[in-house]
Amino acid sequence: MAALKDLCDAIVIGAGIQGCFTAYHLARHRKKVLLLEQFFLPHSRGSSHGQSRIIRKAYAEDFYTRMMDECYRIWAQLEQEAGTPLHRQTGLLILGLKENPEFKTIQATLSRQSLEHQYLSSEEMKQRFPNIQLSVGEVGILDRSGGVLYADKALRALQDAVRRLGGDVRDGEKVTEIKPGLPVVVKTASRSYQAKSLIITAGPWTNWLLRPLGIELPLQTLRINVCYWREKVPGSYSASQAFPCFLGLGQAAHHIYGLPAGEYPGLMKVCYHHGNRADPDERDCPEARSDSQDVQVLCRFVKNHLPGLKPEPAVMEHCMYTNTPDKHFILDRHPKYDNIVIGAGFSGHGFKLAPVVGKILYELSMKLTPSYDLTPFRISRFPGLGKAHL
Repeated sequence: MAALKDLCDAIVIGAGIQGCFTAYHLARHRKKVLLLEQFFLPHSRGSSHGQSRIIRKAYAEDFYTRMMDECYRIWAQLEQEAGTPLHRQTGLLILGLKENPEFKTIQATLSRQSLEHQYLSSEEMKQRFPNIQLSVGEVGILDRSGGVLYADKALRALQDAVRRLGGDVRDGEKVTEIKPGLPVVVKTASRSYQAKSLIITAGPWTNWLLRPLGIELPLQTLRINVCYWREKVPGSYSASQAFPCFLGLGQAAHHIYGLPAGEYPGLMKVCYHHGNRADPDERDCPEARSDSQDVQVLCRFVKNHLPGLKPEPAVMEHCMYTNTPDKHFILDRHPKYDNIVIGAGFSGHGFKLAPVVGKILYELSMKLTPSYDLTPFRISRFPGLGKAHL
C-alpha cells in the first residue's frame, strides 16, 4: 500500500491513554499528527482497557498532586466535548495505621497543597463506613476529590476527539522499524511514514522499540490480576450508597485498592497493586503459583476488611503494568535523537495523570518549554543505564 505522502508534524506510537492524550494535544494545536496502534481498536492487551480507574489528588509526592489539579480541568474539558459522563466523584478513602510513613506523608501533602480532605479516627470510620472492618489502630483520610474515571469511555472519547480535530488514527499497524533522523521514518508492515518528531508511548512494548535505537530502559512488565468480588447484599458497596474508592496502605507488601460496585452488577473491584513478570506477547501464560499468591493476599484482605463481600473473586481479568524502579514515569527525549520523545513506565498509576502527561510529551516533541519540572521523570536519574549502542 502507498506510503503517507505528506510529512507529519508528529507520529505517536501506541494508542493507549498516554498516546491518545499526546495526539489530542498535538491535534488541538493544529499539528498534523498520526497515531499508530499495533492492535485493532478497542483491545485489551495493554494497560488502558477496562471500565474504570481511580482518580485522586491524594499522593505522597507534591509534583503529582500539582499535576492532578490541571488533570481534573482537562478531564472535565474532554467530558464536555464528548457530551458524555467520563467521571464520578465518590471520594477516595486512604486506609492505614496512623503511624504509617506513607499515610503521614499523604496527609502532609494534602495539607500543604490546601486540598480538601478529612482525617477520620477509628471511631469516625466505624460510624461513616460500617461495612469496612478495621484492624487495630487503622484510621482514614478522605480525599473528597477522589472518584472513578470511566476508562473505556474516556479512551473512545479521546480517539474520536483526535479524529474530529484532524488527527489520523491507524490501528492494526505494528511498527517494524524506526529510522532516526530529520525526518524520522517509521515503517509498519504495510506502509512507511515520515515526521518531524516521534513520540513513543508503547507501554510494555517500549523497550522492543527502543533497543534498535541504542537504549534499554529499566522497565519491568507485570501481569496484574483485576479481581471483582460479589456483594452479599447487592448495592451495599456501591457509589449510590456513598461508598468511596479506597487505597489500603500497609496491609500487604504493596497497595490494595478498590472501587465501588458498578461495572458488573453486584460486584466490587478490589485489586493488588502488583503482579508477576510477564512478556506482553505471552501474558496469557502466567506462572500459576505467583498468580495464586497475589489472589490469596486479596482474599485475606477482603475477609478481614470487607465482610459484606464473598471472600473469593467472582470475576478475574488481567492488565499489564510497566514499572520503573522508583515507580515514577519516564518523560524525556532520547539521549541521542532529540526529535524522539519517550513516555513510559507509568507503573500502574498513570491513567488519571494522562491529560498532563500528554501535554508534556506534546511540549517535548515541539521543543517547547515544559509546563512542569521534569526532574523526577528524566532518564538520567537511572545511573549506569545500559546504552546498547550510544
